[in-house]
Amino acid sequence: MRRPLHAEWTKLRTLPSTWWLLTATVVLTAALGATAAASVTTRVCPTPCDTDTVKLTLSGVQLSQATCLVLGALSMGAEYSTGTIRTTLTAMPGRWRVLASKAAVLSLLTAVAGALGVLSSLGLAHLILPTPPHGAPLRPTTGSILILVLVTLLGLSLATLLRDTAAAITLGLGILYVVPILANLINSPTWQHRLQRWSPMPAALSVQATKHLNTLAIAPWPGLGVLAAYATALLALGGVWFRLRDA
Repeated sequence: MRRPLHAEWTKLRTLPSTWWLLTATVVLTAALGATAAASVTTRVCPTPCDTDTVKLTLSGVQLSQATCLVLGALSMGAEYSTGTIRTTLTAMPGRWRVLASKAAVLSLLTAVAGALGVLSSLGLAHLILPTPPHGAPLRPTTGSILILVLVTLLGLSLATLLRDTAAAITLGLGILYVVPILANLINSPTWQHRLQRWSPMPAALSVQATKHLNTLAIAPWPGLGVLAAYATALLALGGVWFRLRDA
């Protein structure tokens, strides 16, 4: 795996879009989180505050996940659009190794950017909130980073399946944002509950909650598991499709 990993790292680090998207992930996560934290005042939420300030502070993940999706989609879609995928497969015929290497390098880069963004959000919250959260809660912090990593892999898997960056991004954004909106528009409480429980993003975001856990449609870690299941299944399906089809 050393050669495929080195090759994918070289390709990703030499693309300006990679660093722009990773920087945007950090900035959007921290900036939106700080903005959300600034909205909480003692007048809006008197002490003791019942608002889940940790989840509010980490709300920037809901926006920065879009940049992670684009990063994952571009890593494969750009090779198809430029035709360099043929060069890649000529140099490294093992298609599963190519896909696994892309996934590994993308996961590492996204995890670093996600950690910087999430920890920056929590650090700014300590400066802004009238009653800041104590420390960096392990589950919401780790879970938020994993959300960004899994969304990146979702983008990679969609681009592998569709072989088109624009189509992968459009479908991915629909999964991330349109489905939760539809869940809120449906009049049936039963179907609202089902969509919030089994749609990847509403379910995954439950990992950020620190209060009122009994009101969640799905428990925090199982909710993150829903997103992981979607990303893993689509990546496996993309790998099979990548293996069977010609470049």
